[in-house]
Amino acid sequence: MAGKSEYDSPTFRSSITHKLSDSLIIPLSVSSSCLCESLLLLLTDLFRMNLRFSLRSTFPAALAVIALLTGSALAAPESSEEASQGTAQTMLNYFLEGGPVMMSFLAGLSFLAVLLIVFYLFTIRQGTVVSDKFMNAADSLIRKQDYLGLIAVCNRENECIARIVYKTLDFATKNPTASFDEVREVTEAEGTRQASILNNRINYLNDVGRVAPMVGLLGTVVGMIKAFESIGKSSGVQHMELAPGVAQALITTAAGLIISIPALIFYSLFRGKVQKLIAELEAAMTHVMALLAAQYKRANYRASARRETIDD
Repeated sequence: MAGKSEYDSPTFRSSITHKLSDSLIIPLSVSSSCLCESLLLLLTDLFRMNLRFSLRSTFPAALAVIALLTGSALAAPESSEEASQGTAQTMLNYFLEGGPVMMSFLAGLSFLAVLLIVFYLFTIRQGTVVSDKFMNAADSLIRKQDYLGLIAVCNRENECIARIVYKTLDFATKNPTASFDEVREVTEAEGTRQASILNNRINYLNDVGRVAPMVGLLGTVVGMIKAFESIGKSSGVQHMELAPGVAQALITTAAGLIISIPALIFYSLFRGKVQKLIAELEAAMTHVMALLAAQYKRANYRASARRETIDD
């Protein structure tokens, strides 16, 4: 009888067992590429050992390996879908546990905050306050003393500086005997109004950031009242029954803070941007008034020279 080959030794069988177990015991969350790589490594090791199995013993084993690997690969997307469904179900449960009335109001505040942020991103910019195009046109027309043409340009442009210049020139053309100090007062008043409009516009986002935590706190207080009422009506003293009610009541506070914190952060960013735009608006106003002052002085000089010529 022939002696046992190296493939029948316990050491060889133990190595094969470990390799099979390491390759086949694969987590369900592993990707299909990792599974194929594990299969290739297993087959490579088997061929390196020069295993001499018959077709009858090898074919069922290969089918078993492929079935295990395919099952693990198919289980990966199913597990990810189950995780996403579980997350959506958890969010829905939080919404229902927080109370439909308070959570609906907080959802409305959240939607309003998003709308305001998007609106401010498009409206609070330099092009809506002061633009180089308008300033160049105003500089040229004021030097030419074409005030009616500048009024027409102001009517076409939707900028803060255009509104200020329009009010100034409208007052100056309708009151030709007005002094330059009176014209300056009109300009400063309109400039203050435009700056107030910019500041008040972003205050709505600040209001949302301050109201949302108050609404969440109100929902928490209402939930706490209901929890204590249920404990007071129950027989015996069971303090552990208070915990689910408190946890449910705190959901509205958390939702209010989730809305409030981003709203206040964006409000702070927009406030800094508005202050910068107001400073540029004041600089543009100063430039326009300096040009008008120069034209007023030139007009007064010409008028005085004309009177002297007539007197002579």
